[in-house]
Amino acid sequence: MGLNLTQKILKEHLVEGKMIPGEEIGIRIDQTLTQDSTGTMAYLQFQAMGIDKVKTKRSVAYIDHNMLQQGFENADDHKYIQTVAHKHGIYFSRPGNGICHQVHLERFGVPGETLLGSDSHTPTAGGLGMIAIGAGGLDVAVAMGGGTYYITMPKVVNVRLTGKLQPFVTAKDIILELLRRLTVKGGVGKVIEYTGDGVKSLSVPERATITNMGAELGATTSIFPSDEVTRAFLKAQKREEVWKELLPDEDAEYDEVIEINLDELEPLTAAPHSPDNVKKVSELKDVKVDQVAIGSCTNSSYMDLMKVAKILKGKTVHPSVSLVIAPGSKQVLTMLAQNGALADLIAAGARILESGCGPCIGMGQAPASNAISLRTFNRNFKGRCGTASASVYLVSPETAAISAITGKLTDPRTIGEEISVEMPEEFIVDDNMIIPPADDPDSVEVIQGPNIKPFPINTPLKDEVTGKVLIKVEDNITTDHIMPSNAKLLPFRSNIPYLAEFCLTPCNEEFPKRAKENGGGFIVGGENYGQGSSREHAALVPLYLGVKGVLAKSFARIHKANLINSGILPLTFKNPEDYDKIQEFDELVIENAVEQVKGDTVVVKNKTQGTQYEMSLEVSERERQMLLAGGKINLIKQQNAK
Repeated sequence: MGLNLTQKILKEHLVEGKMIPGEEIGIRIDQTLTQDSTGTMAYLQFQAMGIDKVKTKRSVAYIDHNMLQQGFENADDHKYIQTVAHKHGIYFSRPGNGICHQVHLERFGVPGETLLGSDSHTPTAGGLGMIAIGAGGLDVAVAMGGGTYYITMPKVVNVRLTGKLQPFVTAKDIILELLRRLTVKGGVGKVIEYTGDGVKSLSVPERATITNMGAELGATTSIFPSDEVTRAFLKAQKREEVWKELLPDEDAEYDEVIEINLDELEPLTAAPHSPDNVKKVSELKDVKVDQVAIGSCTNSSYMDLMKVAKILKGKTVHPSVSLVIAPGSKQVLTMLAQNGALADLIAAGARILESGCGPCIGMGQAPASNAISLRTFNRNFKGRCGTASASVYLVSPETAAISAITGKLTDPRTIGEEISVEMPEEFIVDDNMIIPPADDPDSVEVIQGPNIKPFPINTPLKDEVTGKVLIKVEDNITTDHIMPSNAKLLPFRSNIPYLAEFCLTPCNEEFPKRAKENGGGFIVGGENYGQGSSREHAALVPLYLGVKGVLAKSFARIHKANLINSGILPLTFKNPEDYDKIQEFDELVIENAVEQVKGDTVVVKNKTQGTQYEMSLEVSERERQMLLAGGKINLIKQQNAK
């Protein structure tokens, strides 16, 4: 039996375990990336390990999230990250150089290598043929120190692409079609591997759009082969020397196979308020548009924005529409400026934003009350845009641009002639905004501002775990719900005590008060609890507030790992009907907790109702030891002491 591409790369990097789906494996990490929203905490954790220099082939720190500097906080974080990177062997991408995933694709990604990033959209690099995985900051810090990264060996799903995209149908529509079929939890425990004749017609930026939004499926990662298309992209980036061909064996086997005929696709949109609420644009009539935002790590490449520029050239944005565009990198912005496309965008009425994440993470450009915003981004969770009453539709750049002209959601096939953009034979390469590590690290002073507070560390598991149900929430609660991440709060990503005042407030404004008054307790959640961003603040802040465990129907992968890293028990209802019975303020107790956590079943007694619930503890033996120790850092300290 031949190997698929995922198995080949994992096998080459396997450190521990057997590649049997469902079993834990440990892999060697070649590269890491962080961004400033999660990076400060990751580097504080790295420093706490006492390691002088990163042991990866390449680690890069990006500044792309906290770009608005209303006070000293963001600037302080940037200075801390720059100095700690300079001292410890990490490349530093300055503010304005671009979005981490776009820049990493352009300048650092290497086919066949592994990449671990403290951002859930790290799988973007799968468009180059990498195994690229999003994780919590602590896992990235450990990888930077040379530690093994552990995952459950995923199933590998083969998505076979046949045919060719029709005019005005895009890579965005391919991944939206997959989200329509599989939903936001359909990729959990899986890697999505793309094959088929249709792959050859997709450029690397198009492939990266698809792998980027594989995160919305809940997938561990997504990957395309490294072929002649990959080679041409890397050659144009003047990095052809890192290319190698990577293909699955002809007789490779997969756990599942999905076929998508590109000829049959049409423009799609994810309607409010979930990436899997997918509709045909042609079927949505009279959707008046107030705002259009083009960019993000999903659709801000040179190819994307050149198509937008061609559509807008000579036109004017509709009077009722605010159009903002954020190029994905300095490289993209420079090339648009030099070839005149930037002038076409500005002349049409577009407002040009910094090369950063911006509106995608709620960092500015919040829509008006009850507004409709079309965005080329990857998430449209309620309130993520910064306006709770707004409705966000996810669309392709082509649909966004044409709709900005018409003032309503418009099928791009109905207007204008087919547009085409050729991949440049040579990109403009100027890495002057990337600062390499110091030659003399001992001379570097790490500067840590007053907003940067210590991160909380749990205590070893007690034999009796008690507390009230502080909140009960529904299915698909995101990390945006657990730890909001808007323009007001992002400057405080390194200040856990301050952030604690906002934990779970989108679900219940009383939650922080409840947690404090009751000395912590439990959270009860539905299906797919913790989907979305990789931010470990969604575990660190509950830890600070004394949360001892989360009882849920199921968990999103990264958030579950972050809970375990913090020593918070992630318990799954064996009987889903028990979720309906449990109520807020019920007093729960786990007796003989240390012994119970050593097994796969934990009995939680409800003292208020006089009942009990059997909960599954679905963890590896290594994770079990973390929970007993009170988290990953405590376990590392124990092991080092031995």
